[in-house]
Amino acid sequence: MKTLNNFRLPLALVAAGLLAACAGMPPSAAPQPRLVVFIVVDGLPIRQVTGYRDQLAPDGFARFLDRGAWFSDAHYGHAFTVTAAGHATMLTGAYPHRSGIIGNEWRDQTTGAEVYNTGDTRYTYIGHKTNALDGTSPNNLKVETVGDVLRRVNPASKVIGISGKDRGAILPAGHAGTAYMYMGSDGQFASTTYYMKEHPAWVNEFNGRKLADRYFKTEWKPLLPEAAYARSLADSQTWFGPQGGKLPMMMGVAADEKPGPGFYSALLTSPFADALSLEFARAAIAGEGLGRDDAPDILSVSLSGHDYVNHRFSAESRLSHDHFLQLDRLLQDFFRDLDATVGRDNYIAVLTADHGFMPAPDYTRSLGQPAGKVNFNAAQGRVNAGLEAKFGPGKWMLGYSSASLLLDKRLAAQKNVDINAVAEEARTLLLKEEGFDTAYTRRELETNSRAGDRFFEAQRKAWHPQVSGEVQFSLKPNWMFVSSRSSATHGSPHEYDNHIPILMWGPRWMKAGRIDARVEEVDVAPTLARLLGVPTPSSAEGKPLPLVTP
Repeated sequence: MKTLNNFRLPLALVAAGLLAACAGMPPSAAPQPRLVVFIVVDGLPIRQVTGYRDQLAPDGFARFLDRGAWFSDAHYGHAFTVTAAGHATMLTGAYPHRSGIIGNEWRDQTTGAEVYNTGDTRYTYIGHKTNALDGTSPNNLKVETVGDVLRRVNPASKVIGISGKDRGAILPAGHAGTAYMYMGSDGQFASTTYYMKEHPAWVNEFNGRKLADRYFKTEWKPLLPEAAYARSLADSQTWFGPQGGKLPMMMGVAADEKPGPGFYSALLTSPFADALSLEFARAAIAGEGLGRDDAPDILSVSLSGHDYVNHRFSAESRLSHDHFLQLDRLLQDFFRDLDATVGRDNYIAVLTADHGFMPAPDYTRSLGQPAGKVNFNAAQGRVNAGLEAKFGPGKWMLGYSSASLLLDKRLAAQKNVDINAVAEEARTLLLKEEGFDTAYTRRELETNSRAGDRFFEAQRKAWHPQVSGEVQFSLKPNWMFVSSRSSATHGSPHEYDNHIPILMWGPRWMKAGRIDARVEEVDVAPTLARLLGVPTPSSAEGKPLPLVTP
């Protein structure tokens, strides 16, 4: 029997949700699905889905493209397109200016201390070491999810979030769901004490099987013959760094006699951690009885590997190309098992991404196009020097805080300097730095005074008054910050970062076909709420997707 776990939804969200419920539930043309399977491929740009379509298996991504409803022109509307912000948007229908999840990490507005998006030192991982900035709860998420609404309306429903990353599990699970994340220390999956005191038996049984160990000294081999990868870049590009990168790639160091933390963490930059996430999802379906009764459930599975692969090797690489095809085959197997256990007519599947990916700047420059990398520490030093020259000695800029500049308000107050004037000067100085494109101040974002300017609306949606800094900025196309770990990245308002797949399947609830209307990720939550027959999350700003009912 399904039970209601301990709710921790903020009182204001509960009140807003109850008001929405009193307004009545949206009409539903078909019975509620027993299960919504929400799949996220971290860092998947739409150009890979369409560009490699001819190489897909019959029933992985092709299930959506050939027999589902898919949106060719789907986008994020906020400027700082990173993992946490995307995962917070998907099932809330709210961009960062409402959700409060402005990035993966940011700085406290007053102290400048680091804040992690799902960090919460009140809670710890179950059975695993917890560091100060590890993700353990959805406390920083200021809005409710579809799952929160579903569990309020029907406490027998279950909401489970699974991911290779803590934020990929916790944010879609919302305040009232349960999150499990991959542990790079030992290849197990763990929840936190926010959700429970100890794991249920099915989790302990899964972890006891030590499935990650079967990949020790296993090779990641390309699926297709060499000629099939002619449209992607060859292995061992110079920008991969000193470690290089080519297939086949062995998991684990040859000298190691047994698996260790280095091996388990390395699985994330391969198809194998994603295979483990899907295997854990199968265990969750069986262990929690998902989709087995009339109380609809939500299972969110965020597959993290593609993001790690694209950061290290770029989305244009053969490794990324093959990783996408590996995911395709893993999804085909997963759908086959869903059909057998839950039933083809009992569930809806959705596949999307938290952001896209830029081409590697080194590759873009090789095509004769402008691209580059910004050393933020050096730029910060020059901006601070300029602020000191105008306003006097002191460290006026505390640092970088999720695509915004955090200025020292206490210093401004001590010197009786208008912080808005400091912000204006910081913006002027920043835009003189190579690689920076747009920058808007707090006053402009709060008053909407630059509406219509380049990327202003996207920047406004990425900026939260209680969380963000004083100047919100973006980089020029094909520019990124210098990183020792990444040959390419994301996090801009440019199309390569915001154009993502929204793919849906569920023949009882929607007709198949390509839909070319421009839609946004915030439209997914109202759509799922309607299909589940529950009120839309109270802070959602999207509208139901234009699906055609059977």
